[in-house]
Amino acid sequence: MESNKVVQALAALAHPLRLDVFRALVVAGDGGLTPGVMQQALGVPPATLSFHLKELTSSGLVTQERASRHLIYRAAYDNMNALLGYLTDNCCQGAACAVTGCAA
Repeated sequence: MESNKVVQALAALAHPLRLDVFRALVVAGDGGLTPGVMQQALGVPPATLSFHLKELTSSGLVTQERASRHLIYRAAYDNMNALLGYLTDNCCQGAACAVTGCAA
């Protein structure tokens, strides 16, 4: 994943509502969610949700598909995994990561 795409994806997630929307789509899985379902679950006005879905879609973290009269939004797992891979690419210089110095 290119660094400019990483920055765009992280910027999209750097808003509490967009993060909630993305997490809801991840939980929904391959079935995705319609805007109406997300509006009810998150308690946000349609225009607000539409704005944030547009940002998530442009970042590549969310896809949109028309099914009859409805729009279905889904998490783009391939891009999510690419983002996570980019962030952890050189973790622990290739060795298995271990938690050290943690207070229980």
